[in-house]
Amino acid sequence: MSLESEILKENSKHQAVKVARWIGNDAQRFAELMRLLLAGEDRIALRCAWIMSHCADQYPEIIVPWISKLVRRAGEKGAHQAVQRNVVRVLQFIDIPRKHQGKVAILCFDFLQNLKIPIAVKAFSMTVLVNIAKNEPDLKHEIALVVEQMLPYGSAGIQSRAKKVLKQLAK
Repeated sequence: MSLESEILKENSKHQAVKVARWIGNDAQRFAELMRLLLAGEDRIALRCAWIMSHCADQYPEIIVPWISKLVRRAGEKGAHQAVQRNVVRVLQFIDIPRKHQGKVAILCFDFLQNLKIPIAVKAFSMTVLVNIAKNEPDLKHEIALVVEQMLPYGSAGIQSRAKKVLKQLAK
């Protein structure tokens, strides 16, 4: 199977799941997917990000060696929103190694403070920051300040997630 041709075949959940199953936890196949996500044009990168998300749902540990590169890609100026959304979504469900927590936290804070970032990316970023704060309690106050600033102006989804996050931070 040619990974790139399968990715370009159709843009559907069925196809994304099919390709993700084919990749499974095979490190070489996943590396090829990451190569396309990190260097590919937007159309390919956003489809790869969706597939990567499905792979990480089944095998979360497969993402760990790629955290630094994924964070860099999601934080690039002009990065597609689907790439940002899927990268941060995946980061919610993994144990981020300490050496990457700083870069991940900076990315998430940037997303929270950027008015152009979609609601889902902001909601996922809040969760990632709370997870990091479990290991770095000094961050709790800073996270709470940013989240509280978003509350009055946020959508219903942002307000709901923000209230949950603030409760978790108060513990």
